[in-house]
Amino acid sequence: MDLQFNSAEELFERLKPALKSKVYELKKQGYRYLEIEDVWNYLKEVKWKGSINLSLNQMVSDIFSSDNALIDDYFKDKLNEKKRKLYFES
Repeated sequence: MDLQFNSAEELFERLKPALKSKVYELKKQGYRYLEIEDVWNYLKEVKWKGSINLSLNQMVSDIFSSDNALIDDYFKDKLNEKKRKLYFES
Protein backbone atom coordinates (compact mmCIF):
# COMPACT_ATOMS: atom_id res chain seq x y z
CA MET A 1 0.00 0.00 0.00
CA ASP A 2 1.47 3.33 -1.12
CA LEU A 3 0.23 6.22 1.02
CA GLN A 4 0.18 9.71 -0.42
CA PHE A 5 -0.11 12.90 1.61
CA ASN A 6 -1.32 16.16 0.13
CA SER A 7 0.22 18.39 2.77
CA ALA A 8 2.67 18.51 5.63
CA GLU A 9 -0.33 18.84 7.95
CA GLU A 10 -1.73 15.50 6.75
CA LEU A 11 1.63 13.83 7.29
CA PHE A 12 1.94 15.43 10.73
CA GLU A 13 -1.49 14.07 11.72
CA ARG A 14 -0.54 10.61 10.50
CA LEU A 15 2.73 10.66 12.48
CA LYS A 16 1.20 12.25 15.59
CA PRO A 17 0.95 9.02 17.64
CA ALA A 18 4.67 8.34 17.16
CA LEU A 19 5.51 11.97 17.89
CA LYS A 20 3.44 11.85 21.10
CA SER A 21 5.32 8.72 22.17
CA LYS A 22 8.65 10.43 21.53
CA VAL A 23 7.60 13.47 23.56
CA TYR A 24 6.53 11.16 26.40
CA GLU A 25 10.01 9.58 26.30
CA LEU A 26 11.64 13.03 26.27
CA LYS A 27 9.61 14.18 29.27
CA LYS A 28 10.54 11.02 31.20
CA GLN A 29 14.20 11.82 30.54
CA GLY A 30 13.89 15.36 31.88
CA TYR A 31 13.16 17.34 28.72
CA ARG A 32 9.83 18.53 30.12
CA TYR A 33 9.66 21.68 27.98
CA LEU A 34 9.80 19.93 24.59
CA GLU A 35 6.54 19.55 22.68
CA ILE A 36 5.34 17.61 19.65
CA GLU A 37 5.96 20.59 17.36
CA ASP A 38 9.58 20.81 18.53
CA VAL A 39 10.25 17.20 17.57
CA TRP A 40 8.38 17.63 14.28
CA ASN A 41 10.35 20.77 13.38
CA TYR A 42 13.67 19.08 14.25
CA LEU A 43 12.83 16.16 11.98
CA LYS A 44 11.70 18.39 9.09
CA GLU A 45 14.56 20.87 9.32
CA VAL A 46 17.43 18.57 10.30
CA LYS A 47 16.83 14.84 9.97
CA TRP A 48 14.73 14.84 6.80
CA LYS A 49 16.17 17.95 5.13
CA GLY A 50 16.86 17.09 1.50
CA SER A 51 15.28 13.64 1.79
CA ILE A 52 12.85 12.46 -0.85
CA ASN A 53 10.41 9.57 -0.99
CA LEU A 54 10.74 8.56 2.64
CA SER A 55 8.36 5.80 3.59
CA LEU A 56 6.06 6.13 6.57
CA ASN A 57 7.91 3.36 8.39
CA GLN A 58 11.25 5.13 7.83
CA MET A 59 9.81 8.31 9.30
CA VAL A 60 8.42 6.50 12.34
CA SER A 61 11.78 4.79 12.81
CA ASP A 62 13.51 8.19 12.60
CA ILE A 63 11.16 9.58 15.24
CA PHE A 64 11.97 6.84 17.73
CA SER A 65 15.70 6.68 16.95
CA SER A 66 16.36 10.43 17.00
CA ASP A 67 18.87 11.44 19.64
CA ASN A 68 17.10 13.27 22.45
CA ALA A 69 20.07 15.54 23.12
CA LEU A 70 20.15 16.60 19.45
CA ILE A 71 16.45 17.48 19.56
CA ASP A 72 17.12 19.51 22.71
CA ASP A 73 20.09 21.28 21.10
CA TYR A 74 17.96 22.12 18.06
CA PHE A 75 15.22 23.53 20.30
CA LYS A 76 17.66 25.66 22.30
CA ASP A 77 19.32 26.97 19.12
CA LYS A 78 15.91 28.01 17.74
CA LEU A 79 15.00 29.65 21.06
CA ASN A 80 18.26 31.60 21.12
CA GLU A 81 17.74 32.60 17.49
CA LYS A 82 14.31 34.03 18.37
CA LYS A 83 15.76 35.90 21.35
CA ARG A 84 18.52 37.42 19.19
CA LYS A 85 16.00 38.45 16.55
CA LEU A 86 13.76 40.12 19.14
CA TYR A 87 16.76 41.90 20.66
CA PHE A 88 17.93 43.35 17.37
CA GLU A 89 14.42 44.35 16.30
CA SER A 90 13.81 46.39 19.44
